[in-house]
Amino acid sequence: MQTNPNRAAWDVSEDEFPRLGTPADKLRFMLRYAVLAPSNRNSQPWRFKVHGRTVELYADRTRSLRVTDPLDRQLLISCGCALFHLRLAMWHFGYLDGTVLLPDPDDHDLLARVTLGEEDSATAQQEALFDAIVKRRTNRQLFLDDPLPEELKPELVKAAAREQAWLHFVDDRTQRNAIADLIAEGDRLQWADKRFRLELASWLHPNDGTAPDGIPNSAQNSGDLLSVAGPMVIRTFDLGEGQAAKDRDIAAYSPGLVVLGTDTDEPWAWLATGQALARVLLRARVDGVSASYLDQPIEVMSLRPKVTELIGHGGHAHIILRLGIGPNLNPTPRRSAETVLIPAP
Repeated sequence: MQTNPNRAAWDVSEDEFPRLGTPADKLRFMLRYAVLAPSNRNSQPWRFKVHGRTVELYADRTRSLRVTDPLDRQLLISCGCALFHLRLAMWHFGYLDGTVLLPDPDDHDLLARVTLGEEDSATAQQEALFDAIVKRRTNRQLFLDDPLPEELKPELVKAAAREQAWLHFVDDRTQRNAIADLIAEGDRLQWADKRFRLELASWLHPNDGTAPDGIPNSAQNSGDLLSVAGPMVIRTFDLGEGQAAKDRDIAAYSPGLVVLGTDTDEPWAWLATGQALARVLLRARVDGVSASYLDQPIEVMSLRPKVTELIGHGGHAHIILRLGIGPNLNPTPRRSAETVLIPAP
């Protein structure tokens, strides 16, 4: 039984869906699945407004990570993940969705407008993805050496393409080593920056803390420096060399390493990346495969172009994931759907 009230959001039960309620009642319930989406540093940078048959998704820029994400690219990717979870909940409960991205050019915080559409039955694939929502975790622990199921790889590539993004498996050993070197270089550059250390420390929390966001100590890799170094140590000392060595090995030897990107680099593409990321993570979880992020060279502006150059892919890289089979984990804290709801006027 979960004792942390900040993990209560994960206990959502579809049996409580208000089938006889108003469209607004149904949408507010569906948001319980939207808030379970992954986000950068578990910052959960989203707000929602429900009116009638429509949900509006807004960026909560008070949760921006100004050092690692100065353009709010990762913030919009996180919001795109929540958007896909919301659409998936609509499909599961028997509705089509009408989704418009960036509907108001004069309101940069309004990221999407989603309307509850006609009744329709979910496909078997959609049902499988929906069932994976409450099981998905960002898994920073060590993975088993077992290779990924070969039949899963094209499925993940197709999952990204469904949301107008591309997914590249870094299977070539030369490419893999080069990307691993970039990840290590990103670690060294980030940890040498005191501003980065301060920002990172602000999102790391003790296991028994009351924060409804951020990353608890238990979610870190048990062999990682972040699992033993408290926020004060992280703020004070440059641990980049040690972290770089660990992350390089993780990248080089994980069963799967992938780069997710789009052909363009603009807010619309960032939202598409988020939806693709959510679909990929859920599809992987259907087969028992977990993921965690190795985005250091994406977050360092001078290194990011080198990622697509090394993998020989045009476009823009947004996410680097390692994939594999890992231990079962408790979920990280979440703000409730009610907490992120903007009151209707």
